[in-house]
Amino acid sequence: MIERLKAIFFGKEPVDSEQNLSKELHYSDIFVAGGFPLHTYNPRQSLNLESKLQQIHHNLCKLITVTGHTKSGKTVLVEKIIPRETSVWIEGGSIGKENEFWENILNEIDLFETVVSESGSIISTDLSASLSVEGGVGIAKAGSSVNSKVEASENKTETKSRTVSPKVAAIDGLRMKKIPLVIDDFHYLPKDLQEKIVRALKQPIYTGVPVVIIAIPHHRYDVIKIEKEMSARIFQIQIPLWKEKELQYIPETGFNILNVELNPKLIEILAKESIGSPHLMQDFCRLICQIKKINTPCADKRILDITDNELESIFIEMAESIGRPIFDKLARGPRQRSDRKARILKNGETVDIYQLVLLAMAHLKPGLVSLEYEELRTAIKEISAEQTPSIQEVARVLKMMALIATSDRSSAPVIDFDEEDKLLHVTDPYFAFYLRWGTRTSDISLPK
Repeated sequence: MIERLKAIFFGKEPVDSEQNLSKELHYSDIFVAGGFPLHTYNPRQSLNLESKLQQIHHNLCKLITVTGHTKSGKTVLVEKIIPRETSVWIEGGSIGKENEFWENILNEIDLFETVVSESGSIISTDLSASLSVEGGVGIAKAGSSVNSKVEASENKTETKSRTVSPKVAAIDGLRMKKIPLVIDDFHYLPKDLQEKIVRALKQPIYTGVPVVIIAIPHHRYDVIKIEKEMSARIFQIQIPLWKEKELQYIPETGFNILNVELNPKLIEILAKESIGSPHLMQDFCRLICQIKKINTPCADKRILDITDNELESIFIEMAESIGRPIFDKLARGPRQRSDRKARILKNGETVDIYQLVLLAMAHLKPGLVSLEYEELRTAIKEISAEQTPSIQEVARVLKMMALIATSDRSSAPVIDFDEEDKLLHVTDPYFAFYLRWGTRTSDISLPK
């Protein structure tokens, strides 16, 4: 009963009857992007991801790092094994200073920086003297023949308090309670703060405090590089991109709950366009439900038919809603724009170097891939009416765009540029999807 009440309180009440399915479920309860998809969760059992993560509950004494591409299901997996209501979750994107990190932990486990201790004692005093009575008042006199013993007792409590740093208080609290600590979006934390946190948590981890770090597989967030002594104390769990069969599980399961049948060919297309991301698949299914007005489970089996035009409009609408802001930001480049050379495209449009490089990427319609300079250079030649920029110029632009992407706090870095090997890494499936669908029309709208 207690577990059921907790589930209701935390919004994770399990569906355990057909009545609940038919009367209470909404499509938004079934298809969940960015949250925990209770009804369409795929454990991907062949990868043993859950059993690996379960080891955190068995005195592993190692730092667990869960890494994977953006929107690949890292957080969902960890939340399945380490529920938020029984652990401490810290969102890396909400932390700017070290004290904020430790204070958030203190708030979660309800501890304070001031330590108060009390001690009590009983004090007894013997009042023994010779008394004589003068004027009705007892007066003590030496040598008097009348002796009386008086005992006085009192309780005395001594209170001491001391204030410790938030870090000391938080680490002591984690040690005492052995509550799992999860740091989500670890890559959002400034590099120097990452180092301080990992070093501070090293000793508690050795003593059995469960700690999990969730991050993208990015060279800037390599815990081993941050703290070399942790190399033997790290348990790595890598989340691979989803295979199309694994992605198909989501619409097959979800629409079955809604009593709706999708064409298997449509499901295959959705899986292919999801670029290995369950989040994208969840979003596709939600949008289909909205367009087709499927809000709750159908009373009778419904065969859903979607035309090519409807499917294309779904993809374009999705691209505009999820990828346009960061694309525009990269296309604008840094603020200094007055000295940029105007470049003419084969379609007659005039752009600058930043817009040219992005449109060349869109021309390639990449997935989550690493692009070599020659691939990008070929794409630039195919869309440009002028001479191709030099490798140094393109490398400078890619380096700056990667810096802009890294500094954008609204999302994980969508691209990364390896300057030494001249490789451009497309790291975000939503951004890759926008490059495929958001720039399809010939009259591409670029920020001015």
